[in-house]
Amino acid sequence: MDNYTYNSLKLQLEGFNVSEESVFSVYLFFLFCYIFIIVANVGIVVLVFLDKNLHQPMYLLFCNLPFNDILGNSILIPRLLMDMLRPPSERIISYYECVIQAFTSHMFGTASMTVLMIMAFDRYVAICNPLRYAAIMTNKMVIKLTVSAWGVALVMVGILLGLTVRLNRCRTMIESPYCDNAGLFKLSCESVFINNVYGLTFTVVLFTASIGSTIITYTKITVVCLTSNNKSLNSKALKTCSTHLVVYMIMIFSGMSIIALHRFPQYSDYRKLCSILFHIVPGSLNPIIYGVQSKEVRRFLTKWLQPKSIMPSF
Repeated sequence: MDNYTYNSLKLQLEGFNVSEESVFSVYLFFLFCYIFIIVANVGIVVLVFLDKNLHQPMYLLFCNLPFNDILGNSILIPRLLMDMLRPPSERIISYYECVIQAFTSHMFGTASMTVLMIMAFDRYVAICNPLRYAAIMTNKMVIKLTVSAWGVALVMVGILLGLTVRLNRCRTMIESPYCDNAGLFKLSCESVFINNVYGLTFTVVLFTASIGSTIITYTKITVVCLTSNNKSLNSKALKTCSTHLVVYMIMIFSGMSIIALHRFPQYSDYRKLCSILFHIVPGSLNPIIYGVQSKEVRRFLTKWLQPKSIMPSF
């Protein structure tokens, strides 16, 4: 039932409801996933920082993904775990905390796309223009690409949430497991036409730019590989690009699933699950996929994990 309390600073999260028989196993699953995400992604960043062989544009740009995964999951999973142990009536969140959670959640999704776009550009230069790679992908260029990826995401999400916080609220129930923009503007009894138009524009622009740039980039890479007799180049291109495409397809599929399920209220439970997995799955798979595919990462881990022989003293 809607609670018509105007501009209340206390909101109620519907949360992620599971049966009493399943709550313990689901809780442990999300907990272990969160621990793995933090340990694996922090480990990747530390590894890149420690090993000078990994101080390359590809790995420096990739470090944006672990940072984004840590940020996106840390603002969501701990709160979700606490709410799972509370009865629905006690899942209270302040309005300001809800706005911060929504902002961070949308930053996570948007930055994931923009970071993958700049990583695709790096692979394009490395494979299609290898002789000028060092001249193009300088430290200054890496900084510019990183700032661009986060800056675009910040502006787009800032406008998205800015249009929502201007609305007066007459409800207090967030019908999601965590706060997001749609959940926030549904609290309003005012017209949300502008919000819907910008939200649709936001989605179309982000997905069109992301998918379009990826198609163009990998089409050019494919042409170079097909016209090249260099087997080493083709092998390297296949390995690095397949890694990037797997991560990209996971993000696209997860994002589109949530958008599609928003149109079908009868599948709200599936939408809630997909929205949580949208954070957990990429955050869990990114360090595994890039760690397994990267020769430099495997070499570092092998060297670090290899038991050191102790020379006998005489």
